[in-house]
Amino acid sequence: MTGIELSSNAFNDHSFIARRYSYEGPNVSPPLAWSGVPDDAAELLLLCEDPDAPSGTFAHWVVVGIDPHSDGVEAGHCPPGGTELVNSYGQQGWGGPHPPPGDDAHHYFFRLYALSEPCVLPDAPGADQVHQEVERRRLADGTLVGLYQR
Repeated sequence: MTGIELSSNAFNDHSFIARRYSYEGPNVSPPLAWSGVPDDAAELLLLCEDPDAPSGTFAHWVVVGIDPHSDGVEAGHCPPGGTELVNSYGQQGWGGPHPPPGDDAHHYFFRLYALSEPCVLPDAPGADQVHQEVERRRLADGTLVGLYQR
């Protein structure tokens, strides 16, 4: 399986995410850039999840149907061609980090998947549902990890 290079000019891998992108701040989705998507990808899927959440893995952003020929997304926007699903806050689109005060820094995994065929998910999928559906269609993926603490 090939790898996708996923990055952000707002934070480096395993570094802290600015308050601007958090749920307690302006709650703007961070900018992302990617390269290395296989030519035969039918679509891209983006998932941002927090496996450190007290109630289990929390889905902060699920976007399906992203144009496989795109190379990124600006802050505060939906990726090209994408459809934002309902996150674990019960809201459509991006829901930024908001770990319990006093917790150690939580890890926010931004995962971009290149899929061999479109992925059909419910309107409000959990992170586990996304992983199950992606597993059968994944051609390549890339991961970027951000940290956040209150």
